[in-house]
Amino acid sequence: MVNIKAEAQSTIEKIGDYGLYSMPFIALGSTWLEKDLDGTFMHGKAFVFNTALTLGLKAVTKKERPNGENLNSFPSGHTSITFQSAAFMQKRYGWKYGIPAYTVAAYTGFSRVYADKHFVEDVAVGAVLGVLSSYIFTRKRTVNTTSFSFDKKGKDFYVRYSYQF
Repeated sequence: MVNIKAEAQSTIEKIGDYGLYSMPFIALGSTWLEKDLDGTFMHGKAFVFNTALTLGLKAVTKKERPNGENLNSFPSGHTSITFQSAAFMQKRYGWKYGIPAYTVAAYTGFSRVYADKHFVEDVAVGAVLGVLSSYIFTRKRTVNTTSFSFDKKGKDFYVRYSYQF
């Protein structure tokens, strides 16, 4: 007989794992698509800082997981990494990237609680760490454009200069 609850839990957990592994690559991919080398470095610094902070807290707190598996419950690494990548995309490129990224991150956090790997507070703190890590190292991307145009109206000539920031 198939245990439907265990099978659903396994599927939800696997999808959450895909969020963990895909989000940093999607964030880096966004810097490539946007031809944004500065963004690549910002994401890298935030990722390293977040990972060190998360692993350091796990080592210090040694909180048992709800399923008793080990002492790595606090904070949720899956959640901190996915929220760090989502916050990077949102802050650097805006909400058109941020909304789908935060959706994946939120699902990943949900999957960790659902799979009995973390308590809600582990996930909440992981999300805060991830967002703060990106907000420390990431600046909103601005595209500066300069343009000149020439115009003639009657006997008069005009030169227009425009700078967008």
